[in-house]
Amino acid sequence: MAITAFRGMKPFPQLLFSAFVILVCFLAFLILSLIIAVPVFGFDSILSLPTLGDLENPQSLIVLKYFQTVQAIGLFILPPLILAYLYQGSISKYLYLNKSFQGSSFLMVIVLMVFMMPFINFTAELNSRLSLPSWLSDVEQWMRNSEEEAARLTEAFLNVRTIPGLAFNLFMVAFLPAIGEELLFRGVIQKIFTRMTRNHHWGIWISAILFSAMHMQFFGFIPRMVLGAVFGYLLVWSGSMWLPMLGHFLNNAIAVTAMFLVNNGTIGEGVEDYGSTSYYAATISLVIIAALLFLIKRENAGNKIVASEILY
Repeated sequence: MAITAFRGMKPFPQLLFSAFVILVCFLAFLILSLIIAVPVFGFDSILSLPTLGDLENPQSLIVLKYFQTVQAIGLFILPPLILAYLYQGSISKYLYLNKSFQGSSFLMVIVLMVFMMPFINFTAELNSRLSLPSWLSDVEQWMRNSEEEAARLTEAFLNVRTIPGLAFNLFMVAFLPAIGEELLFRGVIQKIFTRMTRNHHWGIWISAILFSAMHMQFFGFIPRMVLGAVFGYLLVWSGSMWLPMLGHFLNNAIAVTAMFLVNNGTIGEGVEDYGSTSYYAATISLVIIAALLFLIKRENAGNKIVASEILY
C-alpha cells in the first residue's frame, strides 16, 4: 500500500518528492563513500580532501576520481531507478528501457553526434564571449574563475596516456553520465515537466535547461542545453531511452578519446575545437543535425511518445 501510494501523484508534488529522493540518495552515498574511503585512502586523506592545488599528485587524482564515480551513481543512477519503481512499479517501462528502436537509428545517432561537433563548438565559442553588465562584473569574474577551475579538473582527469587509463575515463566520464544523467533528466525530470505543461517541447527544453545548469559551467551553458534538447527529442521521437543514452555516451567518449590521442601525440591540439569559429561549418552541421533528427523521427513514427498518454 505504501508503494502504490506514490502512483498517480500530480506533477508538482512529484517534482518535489523527486528532489527529496535525489537529495537523500546523494547524502546517503556521500556518507557511504566516506566510510569506504577511510580504510582505502586513509583517514588523513579524507579529512583534507584534495583541492585543485593537488592535481599534480596522482594519489589526489585517484581520490577525486573515486568521489566523482560515487557521485555519478548516488546522484544520477540510483534516484531515477527508485523513483521509477515508486511511480509506476516497472522501472524499465517508466524509463523507456523496454522500448526498441529501428536498427538504422543506431547508426544515424552515431553520425549525428559526429556531425554535431562543429555546431556545438560554435555555440560554445559564442557562449564564452558573453559578458555581464559592468555592475555584475564581480559575478562574471566568479563565473569565469569557476569555469577555469572546472576546466583544470577535467584536464587533469583526462591527462592519461595508457589504455587502462583511457578505459577508466570512458567509464567515468562517458558511460556513467550517459546512463545516469539520461535516466534522471530525460527519464524522470523531462517526463514530469511534460505532464505539468502537457507539451513535449516545454518538457524537453525545461529539462535541457536544468541539465545544463546542473553542470555549473556558465560559459558552456548554451551548448549543453542544446545537447540536452537533442537527447530529449531523441527520446520522444524514438520512444526509447537507449538512443539518447547512446548519443550522450558518444558525445563524451569522443572528447575523452580525442584528449587521449592528443596526450599521446597521435593528433594535434585543438581538434576538439573544430568548427568553433567557422560560420560555414556550423551552418552545415546544423543542417545535418536537422536532417538526421527528421529521419530518426520518421523512422520511429510508430514508437513516438505522446504527451497526453504520459500518466505517471
